[in-house]
Amino acid sequence: MSELSDLTVAQLKELLKEAGLPVSGNKADLIVRLEEAEEHDDDIEEDIVEEDDDFDDIDDDEEWDDEGEYIHVAKQKPVLDEATKTALKARKAQKKVQPKFRRQEWFRYGRLSRTGWRKPKGYQSSQRMNRKYRSPMARVGYGKIASARNLHPSGFEEVLVHRPEDLDGIDPAIQAARVGSTVGGRKRVLIHERADELGIRVLNRRRGI
Repeated sequence: MSELSDLTVAQLKELLKEAGLPVSGNKADLIVRLEEAEEHDDDIEEDIVEEDDDFDDIDDDEEWDDEGEYIHVAKQKPVLDEATKTALKARKAQKKVQPKFRRQEWFRYGRLSRTGWRKPKGYQSSQRMNRKYRSPMARVGYGKIASARNLHPSGFEEVLVHRPEDLDGIDPAIQAARVGSTVGGRKRVLIHERADELGIRVLNRRRGI
């Protein structure tokens, strides 16, 4: 419909929220979902309510909790050029063949096996001297492809946010938000709502809020 195509993405999502429909996807998906909802309303009488109809329009990216309430989970996809897509595939292939870097004597102490990499020290360190049956050390040669460095596996560039206002400068086409670990529950809800309005993906969204 031409009327729906003239609206912005934020306005289309407001209409979907009022109708109780999912708000994920691009603009074309939102328009199709609204058109299908209008046709569905014309065919069904107002007095008839089928219990299964609420689950027909669920998008694969949406979830429902134990009480049957709708939980929105944004799954926007980034707009990537061919060079970036190739770099992400190359980085994924590099990661498959990369060994797991373990700390010196990780097999002897459990706490060392749960911590990150540390360069081995000691004049007679077997790992530092590259002796057999020792875990490999992290070296420059194991570095990933530079063009895909610091990108999320989905291809988004991560932006750390702590307030809903921090979302205003994010480009939803190439950037995604990651809520800071120190943000409380109430402010996190506001960030999620603002991200849904702007069509921004939250990488560490919590399902319960």
